[in-house]
Amino acid sequence: MTITDLATTIYLAGNLPNPVPVEPPGFAGINTILAWAKWGGLIAAIFALVALAVLFMVNSRRGEGGEHMKTFVTILLGVLLIGGASGIVGGIAGA
Repeated sequence: MTITDLATTIYLAGNLPNPVPVEPPGFAGINTILAWAKWGGLIAAIFALVALAVLFMVNSRRGEGGEHMKTFVTILLGVLLIGGASGIVGGIAGA
């Protein structure tokens, strides 16, 4: 590969079209399903945090309150993934 070939390849790669994503016909209901799934996931995460708080309270009476920190971090990471799902997918897809 020569320098000219490399320059041509870089030029062509830099001038590739970047079309705007368009929803295909008939897929309008998918947005509703995704929105419901996101809300369902966030509601499940809230219940998980409440259940974990109860678990902390019960186990702190026994002296075992700090043993569930891994569960707490796991639930928080899940909440962050659910909340940022559209941003993560948009970043990966380049939209």
